Amino acid sequence: MILVCVPDRRLAKQEMPDSNKYIPYGRHTLDEDDIQAVCRVLRSDWLTTGPLVAKFEAKVQSLTGADFAAAVSSGTAALHAIMAALGIKPGDEVILPPMTFAATANVIVHQGGTPVFADVDPDTLLIDPGCVAQKLNDRTRAVIAVDYAGQACDYDALKAVCKDSNVPLVADACHALGGSYKGRMIGSVADLTAFSFHPVKAITTGEGGVVTTDSQEYTEKIQQFRNHGIDMDHQHRAEACSWEYQIESPGLNYRITDIQCALGISQLDKLTSWIEQRNRIAEQYDLFFGTIDGVSGLKKEDYGVHARHLYVILLDPDKTRGGRRVLFEELRQKEIGVNVHYKPVYLHPYYQKRFGFRQGECPHAEQAYERMVTLPLYPGLSQSDQERVCRAVSEMLEG
Repeated sequence: MILVCVPDRRLAKQEMPDSNKYIPYGRHTLDEDDIQAVCRVLRSDWLTTGPLVAKFEAKVQSLTGADFAAAVSSGTAALHAIMAALGIKPGDEVILPPMTFAATANVIVHQGGTPVFADVDPDTLLIDPGCVAQKLNDRTRAVIAVDYAGQACDYDALKAVCKDSNVPLVADACHALGGSYKGRMIGSVADLTAFSFHPVKAITTGEGGVVTTDSQEYTEKIQQFRNHGIDMDHQHRAEACSWEYQIESPGLNYRITDIQCALGISQLDKLTSWIEQRNRIAEQYDLFFGTIDGVSGLKKEDYGVHARHLYVILLDPDKTRGGRRVLFEELRQKEIGVNVHYKPVYLHPYYQKRFGFRQGECPHAEQAYERMVTLPLYPGLSQSDQERVCRAVSEMLEG
């Protein structure tokens, strides 16, 4: 395991230029405090459904300013639990952007609902509130806004659209923990918000997720859904000295462990500094690519803190030798782990076969997909490694 703690000068040797070193597009950051936090749980009486789950939830609740937080086993589980709490069922439609990981749409399908895709703003790749308004109808039961790359959507505009139709607004903020919108932390803006703690996200619990909301009713439904639909978990039954429990609705095992929560509690203490570091790295990219012809970054809105989960560039196909494919392959050959986020969900075979989606549904998302490349961005990315990335992209473009 390589431990990267920024800014720990004891690891300065790792910052020496190395053209053979693989640079991933994202990675976790761990330190000794994280390791010791996990070890303490391994020596304790509770490995799962124990006291650290509630402690982690309380810490997320405090960070986001939400009234409630319910931790689950992944960001996907968080989204699925939200769909279940909203009662999404066959015949219901849920509007979402196509520029997202497929899980955002998959959870709608798992509930029997139908995903309806609204196009994105071409400059930010965030869902376009005007397109959402056009897609709303009598079958719409929710709108999911995706804080793409870590930037908050235009929530005022989206809330106005949803309010007119009395439709809940859900935030897929799996990219945006630690971000904000007009002075409010992400997690307290939408009716329900989903976060992810995958290793490439702002903090990690290995795998994990959480739902934040101001609704006690939604919280109780999510808590039951994550535990097979049972109204009382093992810890609560132990405290009540009872074996009794009731299953009021079918659920799944989406529980998160105390092991994961211990890591999450420790990681949350460093979130602010990591978001600051991510923004510093992004600003350096902005400065560099602002001087390079044929490439541009996404527009950054000035209404909040950008969590900077991803740094995405858009290539001018007329000024890129061989196009995006050649750039991608040559950077990978140079051990630079670029990626692409994302292929519009409805272009995947399942969605085309199941729902009849075809190319042309969302032109802005499709045009961006053909031009986009995700560059490395994570707190442990050294200046020399970032310079290596910039130099390699520049050479490809100039070539």
